[in-house]
Amino acid sequence: MDAFANLYKGMTHTLQKKITIDDTALNYGSGKIENLFATPRLVALMVEACARLIDPKLPDGFVSVGNSISVDHFKPTLLGATVTVEVVVSGFNNGKYTFDMAAYDEFGKIGEGSHSRSLVHLDSFMNKANAREYDIAI
Repeated sequence: MDAFANLYKGMTHTLQKKITIDDTALNYGSGKIENLFATPRLVALMVEACARLIDPKLPDGFVSVGNSISVDHFKPTLLGATVTVEVVVSGFNNGKYTFDMAAYDEFGKIGEGSHSRSLVHLDSFMNKANAREYDIAI
């Protein structure tokens, strides 16, 4: 039996967040407007939604890690609004999953994009990361 059979194209996840002062552009160094939702925070919510979609379905010892992301944040959202992020698995190949992502506030679509995540064995991945750090320190 395939340990990853419960991960499939078309899977979806929705995440919602009421925008607080901590989510604004001024707090992310992405602008000087203190009452607008920050693009880096939108990206983080999108990534979080993708990870929440697949990570709980992975076998013990496995996690997903981000590889690439492309996001277009084309409408402003004010402090106090609620942002809804919807993600869907759009494809997979050799342990790499791709996602289509969309974000909305109460007035309509505010952004969209794509993201890819690879499935890795956590211990193996951390051993490689630690070896890399060791190589850099020498």
